[in-house]
Formats: sequence, C-alpha cells, structure tokens
Amino acid sequence: MHLPHSTLKQEFVKKWIMGLQRCKFSNKNMSIFERKKAIKLSADTAMASARKGLTCWSRALISTPDRSAVPTTTRRASLACKKIVKRSRRIRRTAKCGAARKRQITRSIAQCLVWKRTQILKSLIPGGEFMNEVCLIEETLDYITSLRVQVDVMRSLASASVRASEPHN
Repeated sequence: MHLPHSTLKQEFVKKWIMGLQRCKFSNKNMSIFERKKAIKLSADTAMASARKGLTCWSRALISTPDRSAVPTTTRRASLACKKIVKRSRRIRRTAKCGAARKRQITRSIAQCLVWKRTQILKSLIPGGEFMNEVCLIEETLDYITSLRVQVDVMRSLASASVRASEPHN
C-alpha cells in the first residue's frame, strides 16, 4: 500500500506536470483565485493518481474532481467541541454524587469528545465519511504522508523558481 517516499514524489511530479499542462494558464482573464484553484485541483488529482487508487481517499478525490464537493470542517464543529469541554467542566464542578456516577459522566463526555473528533477527521479526509475508525486512522496516516510529499515538491519548485529569478554573479 505504501510507496517509497522518493517514488511517490517522482510519480506526483510526473502526474502534476501533465495536469498543469492540461490546465492551460495562458488565459489572461484568469484571476489569481482561479489559478490557485486550478493548481490545487491538479495537485490533488496528481497525488490521488500517483497513489493509483490504492487508498480510499485517493479514490474519493479521483471520483470527485471538484474539491469543493469534498466536505470540510466548519467553525460550527470547532464551537461544538468547545461547548462540550465547557459542559464537562461545569458537570465536574456541580456533580456531588458518588465516584461511580462521576466515572460514568466522565466516560460519557470522553466518548462524546472522541465521536466529535472522529467526525471532524472524517470530514477532513476525502471519502472519510464512509470509513470506520480503524480504516480512518490508516487512511489519515497515508493522506498526511501524501500531503507532505505535495508540500515538499511545491517548496522545491518555489525555491528553484526563486533561485532562477536571482541575478547570476
């Protein structure tokens, strides 16, 4: 399932260049936002294609080429987590019952927090909403590795661009 880091980089670069060539950035009327979106879309598609559909997230990206269709986290999810933490603190302060009841309340709060965080993670990973928890963790690790490859390649490209634009001594 896992390609060596350097092989994944080579596959990503090859597929990304092909995708960028298809985008045709020669349109002078294209805004910066549109260019950014096209570059990001081609990078996501290239990364998913480099994984050859071996992962759920890569299949989800390939089947949903418009990245805006993939759900993202919202501010509401973040606020919901904060509310749970506040509620748990309030319950702990006001609870004047036996140790067993306190453990039950704590366990219930912990389960709720884990469930909420899992839902947020599922919304971050393409295709994550259809995965169980074990698969979600494996896919998340693979997706993070792939994103890291994307960042490495883009940084290398940016630094090469800067070096190329500097005057030679």
